[in-house]
Amino acid sequence: MAQTEASKGVVIDKIIAKVDDYIVLKSELEQAYIDFLARGEINTGDAKCNIFESLIINKLLVAKAEIDSIVVADSEVYDNLDRRMQYFVSQIGSEEAIEEYYGKTIDEFRQELFDDIKEQLIVQRMQGEITKDTEVSPAEVRRFFRKIPSDSLPYFSTEVSIAQIVKIPEVSKSKKDEVKAQLNGIRDRILAGEDFGVLAKEYSMDPGSGPSGGILGFFKRGELAPEFEATALSMKPGDISYPVETDFGIHIIQLIERRGNSFNSKHILIIPNSSQQDVEDTKVYLDSLKGAIENDSITFARAAKEYSDDQRTSSNGGFFSDATGASRISVEELDPVVFFTIDTMQVGSITPPMEFRMDDGTEAVRIVFYQDRIAPHQANLRDDYQKIYAATKAEKRNGILSEWFNKAQGDVYINIDSEYDYCNILQKPN
Repeated sequence: MAQTEASKGVVIDKIIAKVDDYIVLKSELEQAYIDFLARGEINTGDAKCNIFESLIINKLLVAKAEIDSIVVADSEVYDNLDRRMQYFVSQIGSEEAIEEYYGKTIDEFRQELFDDIKEQLIVQRMQGEITKDTEVSPAEVRRFFRKIPSDSLPYFSTEVSIAQIVKIPEVSKSKKDEVKAQLNGIRDRILAGEDFGVLAKEYSMDPGSGPSGGILGFFKRGELAPEFEATALSMKPGDISYPVETDFGIHIIQLIERRGNSFNSKHILIIPNSSQQDVEDTKVYLDSLKGAIENDSITFARAAKEYSDDQRTSSNGGFFSDATGASRISVEELDPVVFFTIDTMQVGSITPPMEFRMDDGTEAVRIVFYQDRIAPHQANLRDDYQKIYAATKAEKRNGILSEWFNKAQGDVYINIDSEYDYCNILQKPN
């Protein structure tokens, strides 16, 4: 009989740290270290120990949040979760493909993600509170850069500055009327005795609630779209609304329960598709905007801030940014569609309007501006100030978190595997 990995004494995974009821696995550390190396981040110390300490600090932040009664509302977690699920569906193709890829049901996948996201949001809230006053001066950036050994300076691959202006085609009234007629038909079927949840699973285009029969859970006033909330709060439990239009699409709503300023409801959402004529009208609009930019009537950045429908890039003048916030991005990080688009462009040019699909699956049209291209180079202050500034600030924030950790570690139980004693994480400074 063949030996198993465990019987041969090979450790597949193990707990390397405990912080109250929270654990850090060896696989977590190894994956985080691989991700660190893949990002090519600037480091001035023992990277693996620094990462291990960060993982332990994160668990301590969550444990301390419980002690200090700092909470993240489930509605906030669900909102984040829905956005991630929309992204996964757009990347993989369908919920069925997700289930096949990950080997678990959508409900299991969502629950697993829910717990991870909630922990991430709690950590972010605690970190933000502890480091909210962190500032970095140019002198600190220079000192940080000078202390990096020359043979440790990262080498950056080709980087580009690319911006976009995105317009989502406005759906015509006739298309909206078609969807409202469809939802009215579904409403009639429910009133005639069919199950709301079954029809939600069949027709709802909400990737978050659809698979669960349309149930949204409890939300407080101000947490959902105003039109949705106003309709739900005007109903009696069990009532089913006529079609309600919001920025997310068109819904029919059933109120389940109301508790003071909170309410639980379910809905069926259908998102009307734009017609080809709507798309063509959007292309004409963007083409005229492109002409205004090329004639110097308006800058691309200003036009993006005022007119782009992509919130992720519009506030940055339309420019894509990397994890540090820098507006130059490695070509290796580019979406393949964008990469092949600029591969045929001259620096300084703007594409004609092009149809594409946004991360959440929304059909849209955009123009792309190829502003600049930087050849591969070793990190330096002139070309990479923003990256070095971000690394300096991250080091300073980590120092503040380490000081907080030294003060707070006595409030919880912490145990670290002896294999990692060399990192001296629990050793307080004199």
